Amino acid sequence: MKQRLPLLLIMAALVLNPGAMAQLNTNLVFFTEQGERFSVILNGIRQNPAPETNIKVTDLIAPSYKVKIIFDQQGIPDLDKTLTFNQGTETTYVIKRNNKNEYVLRWMNEVPIAQALPPAGGQQTVVYTTQAPDPAPAVVTQTTTTYTETITDPQGNVSMGININDPALGVNMNINVGGGIPSGSQVSTSQTTTYTTTTTSGGNYREPAPQQTYVLPGYSGPNGCQYPMHPAEFQEVKRSIEGKSFDDTRLKIAKQVIASNCLLSAQVKEIMLLFSFEDTRLQLAKFAYGYTFDTGNYYKLNDAFTFESTIEELDEYISGFRR
Repeated sequence: MKQRLPLLLIMAALVLNPGAMAQLNTNLVFFTEQGERFSVILNGIRQNPAPETNIKVTDLIAPSYKVKIIFDQQGIPDLDKTLTFNQGTETTYVIKRNNKNEYVLRWMNEVPIAQALPPAGGQQTVVYTTQAPDPAPAVVTQTTTTYTETITDPQGNVSMGININDPALGVNMNINVGGGIPSGSQVSTSQTTTYTTTTTSGGNYREPAPQQTYVLPGYSGPNGCQYPMHPAEFQEVKRSIEGKSFDDTRLKIAKQVIASNCLLSAQVKEIMLLFSFEDTRLQLAKFAYGYTFDTGNYYKLNDAFTFESTIEELDEYISGFRR
């Protein structure tokens, strides 16, 4: 049987060699093989304030940690793993794709911490913490693209203007194309799309916030719908309705088109004039009111009626209309 050292002798040895009880700190290094940016979570605490491609976490005191790797790029699944390593070393792990094209965390090497190299260029070094660092401040930039057009009838001229303002790229450009606009029905539209790019500790993401505005020259009244039918498309629809021989068929097609679109009051009036009977025109005017952009101009449809009683009936319908 082996002899046991007296407890007093063991305690004396520790007193003579205090380094035997010294804490052995450990460093962990993580990097991506293809340069993907990521964040390191140890035991549920984020260690780095901003995603990087190479991260060294120093002064770890335990021999194992629960590790989560969160990628900056959306669509890449997080990695979860329990790491156990030798204390007093600098242990390096590589994040790469395996043969199945899946991201994995693999041990690469370790050296005694006394032999560890200084931080490499571009390497983010953080001291292990049990409190999450403050996230990197968010930086928000906006890119706005404005498209405007003025359109007459299909046989008329077209004028277009494009304005692009991108502060991030330093671009500010204005383009105007077209000729004179002849007299007649004109429609002016303005469409603005704003893209917001936000930079945070989770990385960059860009999400469009489209905003569309339709401008009818000389009109500032209420809008019954968002964006009227394009004049060229309306002319095609009008010709299709006009090409039918019977009013019942014309009315059926007109209602189908109106129910799935937004029209100007002038366009409604043009469709009404394709019908000969007052009752049919009134029926169409009532149906189209809920699908009309410039409802404040609806009084102009009165010219399409012959009898005052028809105009009064339409007015009563509009007064009691509920969307």
